[in-house]
Order: sequence, then structure tokens, then C-alpha cells
Amino acid sequence: MMYSYSIIQWLAFFYFYCFCGWCFESTYVSICSRKLTNRGFLRGPFLPLYGSGAILLLVVSKPVEGNIFLVYVVGCLCATILEYVTGVAMEALFKVRYWDYSNHRFQFQGHIWLVSSLAWGLFTVLLTRVVHVPVERIVLAVPGSVLTAVIMVLTVLIGADFALSFKAAIDIKDMLEKMKSTKTELLHIHKRLDAIIASAGESIENRREAILESMDEIRSGIEDKLDHLKNLAANRPGEYPESVRDEVSELKKKYIVNVELRNRMSSIRDFFQRDLLRNNPSMASDQYQECLDELKQNAGRRRKDRRKEEKETQ
Repeated sequence: MMYSYSIIQWLAFFYFYCFCGWCFESTYVSICSRKLTNRGFLRGPFLPLYGSGAILLLVVSKPVEGNIFLVYVVGCLCATILEYVTGVAMEALFKVRYWDYSNHRFQFQGHIWLVSSLAWGLFTVLLTRVVHVPVERIVLAVPGSVLTAVIMVLTVLIGADFALSFKAAIDIKDMLEKMKSTKTELLHIHKRLDAIIASAGESIENRREAILESMDEIRSGIEDKLDHLKNLAANRPGEYPESVRDEVSELKKKYIVNVELRNRMSSIRDFFQRDLLRNNPSMASDQYQECLDELKQNAGRRRKDRRKEEKETQ
């Protein structure tokens, strides 16, 4: 026999377990990072993955509820599948992983981890045998009109929160793509300046490729080369024809434009974007990790600057 809940009651369970998941994750991350962290994709105290997981586990474990071992196994498998599918979908959409198990043993693609999967099984047993029994009793005891009103209000608030958080996540994805694009353009400028200096018979300082992965090193290298060419034009104008002068001038303009664009993209002015980055310290990206680290640093720096300003005004 399956559950006979109304849609409103299912939503009540979903929101309750979203909140419980947020409490657990926020507490765990706050302890690990030693600072208070509002964990999750949403700004409010809800983690949809936990709510979805709890509802899924309640449904799939019902046919085998008489066998605690099967409840455990079903919980491990179904919750792991949900976590993997959600992680893959979010990475495909937002270009980042909002949780990352890559540094752990027995993980797969950073999305799932054996220890987490085993914990999901224990959570399923605890959920079906202990937690859901009193929760069900409380929800079913609430008058239908009251429960409906509360759920409708929560749905509107969480829906608005999700829409704003989704937009912030898409904006962060766009920022990462543009930041990487500017780095690619700066590397092209760097290499072209090397070629121009070489064509003038000047020696080029050999730089390791690893160094060129740093934006600070790339910018410093470009500025050094522009200064070098400026001195060359002044001291040896015969080796600095007009065509080269025009190209260097154009490269300098492109350099300024791309640096300004990079700085603008990484400034993180929107508080939803800043909170999304701060609330997910384990966020990772195979394609854009350096850009993502820069955004995280800037998000944390802006919070410190704001606190400093608040103290000075007090």
C-alpha cells in the first residue's frame, strides 16, 4: 500500500526536509570552515536536494518497508542516482559543481562518493523508521485550510528565491566564460608581442608554461613587453617600422579592453552572486577553476570591505 497524501501534504514534507537538509549542511560546513555558512543553492534556509531525496526515499522504500536491509540498499542506490543526476545536470547547466568529492577516495567524477552513498542508506532507514512517523502525524493533524495557506506562502517565497538564485548561477556561468575568453585573448597578445620582439632581433625571456597560467604573470609579462617595445621605438627607431608601431598600438588597446572586462566580470556586485559563491565553498569547475577561485576571493573580499565600512560608520 502506497502513501495517500495530498499534493499539499507532499509539499509540506518536501519543504520540511529541505529545511532539515539545510540545517545539517550549514552546521557541517560551518564547523569544517570554522565560520557561519548559509549553505546551499538558495538564499533561504532550504536545500532542494535533501527535500527531493527524502520524498524519493519515502516512495521507493515503501514497497520493501518490512525489510530493513532492503530499505537500506534501496536508499543507497536511489539517493546516489539522484545525487549523481542532479550534479551532472547542474554542472552541464552552470559549468560548475556545487559539491565536489574529487579529493576523496572512492568517488566518481566528483559528483558521488561511497561514504556519502552509504550515509544515504542510513538516512533512509532513519527517515522511514524514526523521523517521518512524528512528522507525518504533525502534518496530518494540521487543518487543511491552515496547511494550504502556509504551503502556498512558502511556495511563492521559495519560488522567487529559486528564480533569483537560478539567474545568479547563470550569470556566474556567463562571467566564467567571459573571464576565460579574456585570458585566452591576453595569452594571444602576450605571444604576439614575443614574436614582434623576436623579429627585432631582441632576446626573449623564456617563461615556463605553468607561469603563464597566472593572470598576474600574464599581465606583468605584457606590460614588460610593451615597455620594452616603447624603449626600442625611442632608442632604435630604424628597427621599429610604422607597421609594427601600429600593430603594437592595437595590441595595447586590446590589452586594456580585456583587462577592464576581466576586472568588471570578477567584481561581483550582485549580492545573490556573492552569496552563492560564499555559500558553496566546495564549488569546483574543471573548465574554469582559476576564474572561479578569483570570483570566490573577490566575493570574500567584498564582504570584508563591507564589514570594515560598517565599523567605520558606527
